[in-house]
Amino acid sequence: MSRHETPSQPPRRGRGRRGERFVYRNRTVFVPEGYLAVGMITGPHGIRGEVKVELHTDFPERFAPGAILYLGETLQEVEILQARPHKGQYLLLLAGIHERNTADNLRGQWLFIPESQAAELDEDTYWVHDIIGLRVQTEEGRYLGVVQDVLETGANDVYVVDPPADVNQGRPLLLPAIAEVIQAVDLATGIMTIRLMAGLLDE
Repeated sequence: MSRHETPSQPPRRGRGRRGERFVYRNRTVFVPEGYLAVGMITGPHGIRGEVKVELHTDFPERFAPGAILYLGETLQEVEILQARPHKGQYLLLLAGIHERNTADNLRGQWLFIPESQAAELDEDTYWVHDIIGLRVQTEEGRYLGVVQDVLETGANDVYVVDPPADVNQGRPLLLPAIAEVIQAVDLATGIMTIRLMAGLLDE
């Protein structure tokens, strides 16, 4: 896991979430200690017991047949029997799930992996959970707030910063995760240093 940033390239992120809780689609999700969330079951598909899974990882190979995932807060061990991409999600057939009603009961459940199985990241890449919570400051040392969320927009991620009342009129600050803006990420100190570009602050 990278502990520094290479300024010549836009900072990137490894998806996956870690921590006791996070909020997703207005719902609080509990992540067991020592695990990463890699997908959420969005519903059943067909009549054979397949489930649709929204990926929360950039490493879909972990959904290969034979892989073991851990389901829900109880960390029930489940084996993937079949997997295939489908309309931006994945369709999984899990061991022990043989019909639609059982699959439907899994709607909204999250799939986890142990942190020890987390993929190695490039030097300029950070996990989402490492970015969230960083204190943001300008190159001149002005405090701008704390990163609360990471939005995926396609071309680049956007860091959502919760500012103090005297910054951006107290409204969330949206920082594009590009090298021109993000100058340094120091995970050891918990500080992200940015260069303010025109239009980033409403002042």
